[in-house]
Amino acid sequence: MSRNSPIFKRHFIDRLSPFQIIVLFYVSAVFLSTLLISLPFLHREGVHLSFIDSLFTGVSAVSVTGLSVVSTAETFNTAGYFVLMFILQFGGIGVMTLGTFIWLLLGKKIGLKSRQLIKTDQNRTTFSGLVKLIRQILIIIVVIELIGALLLGIYFTNYFPTTGEAFVQGLFASVSATTNAGFDITGSSLVMFENDYFVQFINMLLLTLGAIGFPVLIEMKDYLTRRHDNSVQFSLFTKLTSVTFAALVVAGAILIYLFDRTHFFAEKTWQESLFFSLFQSVTTRNGGLATMDVSEFTTPTLLVICVLMFIGASPSSVGGGIRTTTFAITLLSVIAYARGKSNVRIFRREIDPQDIFRSFIVINTATVICGLAIVMLNYFEPQFTLVEIIFEATSAFGTTGLSMGITSELQTAGKLIIIALMFIGRIGIFSFLFILRGKVRKDNYHYPKEPMIIG
Repeated sequence: MSRNSPIFKRHFIDRLSPFQIIVLFYVSAVFLSTLLISLPFLHREGVHLSFIDSLFTGVSAVSVTGLSVVSTAETFNTAGYFVLMFILQFGGIGVMTLGTFIWLLLGKKIGLKSRQLIKTDQNRTTFSGLVKLIRQILIIIVVIELIGALLLGIYFTNYFPTTGEAFVQGLFASVSATTNAGFDITGSSLVMFENDYFVQFINMLLLTLGAIGFPVLIEMKDYLTRRHDNSVQFSLFTKLTSVTFAALVVAGAILIYLFDRTHFFAEKTWQESLFFSLFQSVTTRNGGLATMDVSEFTTPTLLVICVLMFIGASPSSVGGGIRTTTFAITLLSVIAYARGKSNVRIFRREIDPQDIFRSFIVINTATVICGLAIVMLNYFEPQFTLVEIIFEATSAFGTTGLSMGITSELQTAGKLIIIALMFIGRIGIFSFLFILRGKVRKDNYHYPKEPMIIG
């Protein structure tokens, strides 16, 4: 039987788990993006991208990270900007989500296999309402991006010489912020708007809407449109995600200010201190946009930012990292154990023990992966300090995109390590663990259990 025959392909696909197929789709998206990004007519005159730089940019775009070894503004022309925005949509919303929407537009039916892939890509627990979910995600995200583009485009006429340039800048900024991509075509992220609180506020709002999670946005939409209906209730996921997200933003802003109040914030007004600390805290949720050079912060502040980037955004959102619910469930489990409780309770609900187990797996695996990456980066890139390497690694894994300025100076080995971290951060820890795993098989027998001494 030929390897190119439909029968071989069908059997090959059938042998793969949904997680493996999703990873395969993301790998395909990376190579397609790399090919598009390397097309000469999308570049400015005289610009040439090497394969490793095209690959790095392609992975960064698909994973909506924003780390870049080249300047987006100086490398791509206007057509390149629009191609990059298209890739950011695929990466942010999800390969399966956007692919399914295109499939629906063509009038095709969504089969069971496709529904399994959608469920896996969106971290859903049931098959119920998946196609409706896809439509809602697309509509909500597109509406958010268009409103953001309109507001920023109109406002940017005060900054850019032509209306066309202002609206291109506004559209790109809106897409980049909503997808939490962190790419910019200003050439300096949002540093030029460090004293413009309107631009900062709109970007923080877009970053939050992109990172809070699609289920949260859908439930908020249902609540706002059906407030008269008492049957509309927020799920435990929405409650836990929203509270954790808000707590991390507030705690991050406070810690950033406290650790740098005698250094970076020493001569800043209270308004400047508030917006600098708040924006940097919000952008660590996976935004990657910056209103200042983060290398100006002290080491304790940088390490706080590293922790926030490692946690990342919410599940079923545009972001990466271990995700906010993973952090929350792990923290609640530790607190419950310390208080002698056998169950983890929150908002009058109990957390499923399986979810607690999964949370610890995610944190432990992510810690090992980032730890190994930091050691390897320190070996291959000895010219950088350990703090710079830790910052770059956690930014890549959290698909955040913040950098202390070392990305463009990485050697090929360093770039490949960062590429791997960005990809793993986007597909998620479980998809990474399940790459080599086939279909789940239940054990037919168990060995006797024996207690172990721990701690």
